Amino acid sequence: MHDAVELRADDRFWNLADPGWAYGLYYSVTGPLALGHATLFYDGPFSVDSTCWVINKYAITNLAGSPTAFTSLISTGTQFADSIRGRLRVISSAGEPLNPQVIRWFAEHLGVVIHDHYGQTELGMVLCNHHGLSHPVREGSAGYAILGHRIVVLDEQQQELPAGQPGALAVDRERSPQYWFAGYFGMPTKAFVGRYYLSGDTAELNDDGSISFVGRNDDVITTSGYRVGPFDVESALVEHPAVIEAAVIGKPNPQRTEVIKAFVVLNKQYLPGPKLAETLRLHVRQRLAAHAYPREIEFVNELPKTPSGKLQRFILRNQEIAKQQR
Repeated sequence: MHDAVELRADDRFWNLADPGWAYGLYYSVTGPLALGHATLFYDGPFSVDSTCWVINKYAITNLAGSPTAFTSLISTGTQFADSIRGRLRVISSAGEPLNPQVIRWFAEHLGVVIHDHYGQTELGMVLCNHHGLSHPVREGSAGYAILGHRIVVLDEQQQELPAGQPGALAVDRERSPQYWFAGYFGMPTKAFVGRYYLSGDTAELNDDGSISFVGRNDDVITTSGYRVGPFDVESALVEHPAVIEAAVIGKPNPQRTEVIKAFVVLNKQYLPGPKLAETLRLHVRQRLAAHAYPREIEFVNELPKTPSGKLQRFILRNQEIAKQQR
């Protein structure tokens, strides 16, 4: 709370996350209260209006939440910015990788720094871009290991990988004195392999020592022999002014194993159609490798999310599988 969220004694703190989710539990209940700091809960559905109302009514200065919640806020254009400008000091985010567009928007429209955090229920938050520490912040990176943890990226033989190679995100249990998860009660813990705890996520070590989240192992797409993380494709899509939100999945395909399919929520100023779909495909191809653009795009009114705002890609993936089985 001190280093990553930079919770100060004079802060008014609000974490949008549901306390039933790890980020809400650790960073809105356990963390603040352990420090003797007040925390705030809002009993109601998420909306732009309610968020602005809470921030203004309770003079919130330190805010935390999920990228999808922040994307919804900035989709209103200047409405959100005009309503709360000057209130917030810092913002923290977890649950999904933070799109670079969101980072730039908060800096440009509110003059506020928003940083990404990564964690799990079993771990707490273990990778952070720290508000309270001075270190380089790489756009698209989840940050650096928090004090007392050694976070590594492993290959399929559990050998540690150098920078630039995606692999399994893991905690070196023998060299992480603050690591506390001892396993699941009454059942084996398959995530324990030798000295490592395997998170089930794919990540990549960067040259500066930071780690970039690629995706849940279940979310990473295998297409024509390539592995593609949904985050990069989603980030490229939301950089287009027509796109408010995007979710990307691998759709089963007998020739390619999977094809990349994107579900897109449009800005109200744009109309869905084949021409716009092709424009978005070309937009992604110009930013990513040729194999990483979405071959299929479906326009939708909303994306499935948890109450905390996390994308539920598995619902979209299961829907596509069900369609193929009809």
